[in-house]
Amino acid sequence: MIAFNALLAGAIAMAYATASVFFLRFRIRTGDKLFSAFAIAFAILALGQLPLPFINPQAMDYRYFIPRLIAFALIALAILDKNRHRR
Repeated sequence: MIAFNALLAGAIAMAYATASVFFLRFRIRTGDKLFSAFAIAFAILALGQLPLPFINPQAMDYRYFIPRLIAFALIALAILDKNRHRR
């Protein structure tokens, strides 16, 4: 069961990193700041996923959710910034 959790955490981290690379590619192609915010947010999510296989699930506390909070706040701020400049 522990090996499956580690495999799953690695797969999720790889998916986040792949999404980050795609958004970085879109940023280079279009020059839109929103894509760079998404790329950074998904990179933060990928890095936040890495320590999860090495900790006890019962010992998880708020510290392991801080990267998610930062990433989602970055996405929300980027969307707000994009909508503000549109008007």
